[in-house]
Amino acid sequence: MQWVKVLGGVVGAAALLGLGIIVGHFAIPKGADSPAPSASASQDLDLKILETVIEQLDANRIRENLRELSKEPHLATTPRDEALVQLLLQRWQDPESGLDSARTTEYEVLLSFPSGEQPNRVAVVNSTGAILFSCRHSEENLTGEQGGPNVVPPYAAYAPPGTPQGPLVYANQGSEEDFKELQNKGVKLQDSIVLTRYGGVGRGAKAVNAAKYGVAGVLVYTDPKDINDGKSLPNETFPHSWCLPPSGVERGSYFEYFGDPLTPYLPATPSSFRLNSDNASGFPPIPIQPIGFEDAQVLLCQVNVSVHNRLELRNSSNVLGIIRGAVEPDRYVLYGNHRDSWVHGAVDPSTGTAVLLELSRVLGTLLKKGTWRPRRSIVFASWGAEEFGLIGSTEFTEEFFSKLQERAVAYINVDISVFANATLRVQGTPPIQSVVFSAAKQISAPGSSGLSIYDNWIRYYNRSSSVYGLVPSVGTLGAGSDYAPFIHFLGISSMDIAYTYDRSKTSARIYPTYHTAFDTFDYVDKFLDPGFSSHQAVARTAGSVLLRLSDSLFLPLNVSDYSETLRSFLQAAEDLRVLLEQHGISLGPLVTAVERFEGAATAFNQRIATLQEGTPDPLQVRMINDQLMLLERTFLNSQAFPEERYYSHVLWAPRTGSVATFPGLSNAYSQAKNAGHEPAAWAEVQRQLSIVVAALEGAAATLRPVADL
Repeated sequence: MQWVKVLGGVVGAAALLGLGIIVGHFAIPKGADSPAPSASASQDLDLKILETVIEQLDANRIRENLRELSKEPHLATTPRDEALVQLLLQRWQDPESGLDSARTTEYEVLLSFPSGEQPNRVAVVNSTGAILFSCRHSEENLTGEQGGPNVVPPYAAYAPPGTPQGPLVYANQGSEEDFKELQNKGVKLQDSIVLTRYGGVGRGAKAVNAAKYGVAGVLVYTDPKDINDGKSLPNETFPHSWCLPPSGVERGSYFEYFGDPLTPYLPATPSSFRLNSDNASGFPPIPIQPIGFEDAQVLLCQVNVSVHNRLELRNSSNVLGIIRGAVEPDRYVLYGNHRDSWVHGAVDPSTGTAVLLELSRVLGTLLKKGTWRPRRSIVFASWGAEEFGLIGSTEFTEEFFSKLQERAVAYINVDISVFANATLRVQGTPPIQSVVFSAAKQISAPGSSGLSIYDNWIRYYNRSSSVYGLVPSVGTLGAGSDYAPFIHFLGISSMDIAYTYDRSKTSARIYPTYHTAFDTFDYVDKFLDPGFSSHQAVARTAGSVLLRLSDSLFLPLNVSDYSETLRSFLQAAEDLRVLLEQHGISLGPLVTAVERFEGAATAFNQRIATLQEGTPDPLQVRMINDQLMLLERTFLNSQAFPEERYYSHVLWAPRTGSVATFPGLSNAYSQAKNAGHEPAAWAEVQRQLSIVVAALEGAAATLRPVADL
């Protein structure tokens, strides 16, 4: 091995430094022979470079990127999707503004499409089967962009084919509680067709819940009260406003999990074992079809649903662009977004990709000029087939599982970069809070307020912190975008950055044309962000965060910010104490574990502060940074949630229980309470409590001096 020869000629402390840094020097190919500034082990964030990057991020270029990205529909694996793969490669291989290297990785994955020969159909029929009314097969062509040959008609991806027929029953949001209420009221659900509205529970869960009650088929629509603040007339919706027009239909994946359905926990490469699609789990059990609210309001009596979806193996590509780190090339800061859309996808996902291309252009130009090279490696990623269930990013994490767990510092996700133009919105794990706040404080918010992005953000979304006082609210990460496999599966500190709306002015659960044929460039240009200043604000914020993570001597991750979360979870768990103790379960070990973590985090931050006052040895810096990087991994337990695919983070797994504490404990407690005195149920509560305690003890141990075994 080449690095062994290198180390053979190095002695003393330099040998240890080499083991930490030179080992990874060949982890990322050197690619283009671009000039690079001289690097030293003490290289730190250059504020002049940071200022240059922020100044050069151009709103007009972002606007033109979006125009190009969204001019045609680009459903995953279609010719236009593949054309965008080539566009990304071309940009990242440009001799004047490209990166060190760019490449694609391809996976053969199972996708779902409507039949071109037999369109899906929803119709009202009489007792003889004669059609009295048919729902639209496609959305109304309002701007000339909804009727093109590459516009996929509305459908529920992965819904099974079938032609159920039965009386129509309205089932609200299709939750378990909604069906129980109908049953308790004596409503006959067996062999019925239920009409549900989006929201409340996941798409696929509506079909799963319905099937339990003998329902034959499910219809889903977007209610104007949930998306349009009640507006539903043609003259008050798109193209006259940002509101969803009556014919608009939200497409989406109804697969329960994320990743390729046939290769769970394995990359979908040619050599991988594949499940038989007939035996794969996670598909909706009964036919399901989305419709527009104009059709939903006229459906009565007997309904016939014809679904002719088909499963197909398709090749889908990720595109990776790499900037090699000058000092620590084996430490990766990843920045990604998906490329595919349901139709034109101007907002979702192209607002994010437009920002990604502009940020990589600015950094690539500095790189090619030889004025900058990051301390750590930067990996830009364009994921394929996200809309079908985060497929590209999940396959990537499966293929490079060990490499990423050992070397990835953080993952920055910018999917929909602009939902609206009021304020910044960030979701992420607690350690990323400090670096986002630092970036947001130094960038001006769009408009004439004169406020920083941070001060503008705090006006709209804030919380009271026991440590910092009033601060902006940082949301938690679920599974809504490509950050999911990084945080839940790999335990990599992650974040999602966007601009969003003023909640005091709209109750829309998301921007109204989400996943419809009306999500176009003109929609963004006219209604969401005229002038593209909010896109520029996101680019500047995400770019600043990226540079701080890739260039800072010490990683700007604050482990003590986890203490507030843990203390909050512990306080919520205290409400369970009485019933837990009745079943012989003590919270004492959990209290001790939280206190130990708090103490270890405080001492760890003090060691960093002491090192920053002097001239730290490179090996000391490396050890501290590894502790910062690896903390998130200590919260993983692959056996904690055996019923949940990919979820292994004991703090951020899905919580179905009503108590806002550690998810495994909350879920187990809720089930045990409903089960009464069932010993097995309370044993699971004890198991989940033990899992959390072990994770917290492990986290505290990770933060202690590395010599303290």
